[in-house]
Amino acid sequence: MAKISLILDTRESSRKNDGTYPISLRVHHIKTRCVSLGHSTSILGWDEVNNKLRKSVAHNKGLRREEINIELEDKLYQARCLLRELGDGLLLLDVKALVRLIKDRWNDNIRSEIKKKVENDLSLEDWGNILIQRKRNANKPGTAKWYYNGMVALKKFNEGKIAKLHEIDVSFLRNFEAYHLGKGNSKNTISIYLRAIRAIYNSAIEEDRFVPLRNPFETYKIPSGGRTRKRARTKENINSIKGLVYPAGSVLWHARNYAMIMFYCRGMNFIDLVQVKVGHVTDTHIYYGRSKSDKPLAIKIVPELRKILEHYMLGKRPKDYLFPTNYDGSSEHYQKYKSQRRRMNERLRIIAKDAGIEGKFTTYNIRHSWATIAKYLGVSTELISEALGHSSLRTTQVYLKDFDNDILDEVNTLVVS
Repeated sequence: MAKISLILDTRESSRKNDGTYPISLRVHHIKTRCVSLGHSTSILGWDEVNNKLRKSVAHNKGLRREEINIELEDKLYQARCLLRELGDGLLLLDVKALVRLIKDRWNDNIRSEIKKKVENDLSLEDWGNILIQRKRNANKPGTAKWYYNGMVALKKFNEGKIAKLHEIDVSFLRNFEAYHLGKGNSKNTISIYLRAIRAIYNSAIEEDRFVPLRNPFETYKIPSGGRTRKRARTKENINSIKGLVYPAGSVLWHARNYAMIMFYCRGMNFIDLVQVKVGHVTDTHIYYGRSKSDKPLAIKIVPELRKILEHYMLGKRPKDYLFPTNYDGSSEHYQKYKSQRRRMNERLRIIAKDAGIEGKFTTYNIRHSWATIAKYLGVSTELISEALGHSSLRTTQVYLKDFDNDILDEVNTLVVS
């Protein structure tokens, strides 16, 4: 019975000038033949148990180790598939003829892969533009902008050339990451670009517009961002804002009201706040859908919130926007919303200073603060995720990533004092 395996051909006659040995396919069928696969390594660089190149070995540095291992595994798989297909026909072959058939199978597969690449000539930009238009039509301009920024970053890296989807492999992505690190961009920024690129790439696969030879995102790990400056504020900080008094109707009076409404509404996003209409408010709750995920939320109106809302509801019809700063959620008016958010954050900086809060303070800090305060009070991460309207628990965990370390610092202070 024929047997096929991957080996490091350590025969002295096979040794190369640099001291490495060729990685080969050993074919045994009455006689034995070794077929070099075009790669070599040292004895220490070869994992005999798993039949692949090892990590962190001198001779393997600089090699495309993961890609080579995949290639070796693929060639072994094709050869073994051929054996099963031949069945009793093996009895009519000698080992030389069997090796020739294996090489033919490899060559046919290479031609097939090249054909697939030619037939799948869709570019990231082609498909990305379709997704961007969809998001704009669905009044999701923020997501459209995210896709666009990822595409622009990739095109700049690719020297202005449009990247075909079949050109994006593990090496391409690693080079993209290294290029941006070399420019001084943070891992957070690189992660945002790559997640947008991955979303476009995977969408093309899901909609049967592209069939990858291998999905590089199954192997390549997008870098996770480092710790950012803490966004959460304490409950004492929020209470300080609550206690501020500004002239009624002034821009700071409105901004302080918005900040407290967002906090009372479980860290409501500013983009959701400015889309609330009078008809969304009942005697007991505010009902709204998250702009980012369309997830419906119902917020119970606490007495402090009711007191603020009464001013904004006075004399308005159900279809009217609740707040003077309003946004209809359309792509057409997205720039208007961004200007409103910028002005809100400018006013929050003044409010934070008046409240004695040091450092940056934005609408995003309000959301993080609600989540962190809830965690300190013993609320589970799962419930906080549900309260914030997150579609993924992982997103909530990012919000709370500094929490555990803060607790450890407090414990350490108690221990050493």
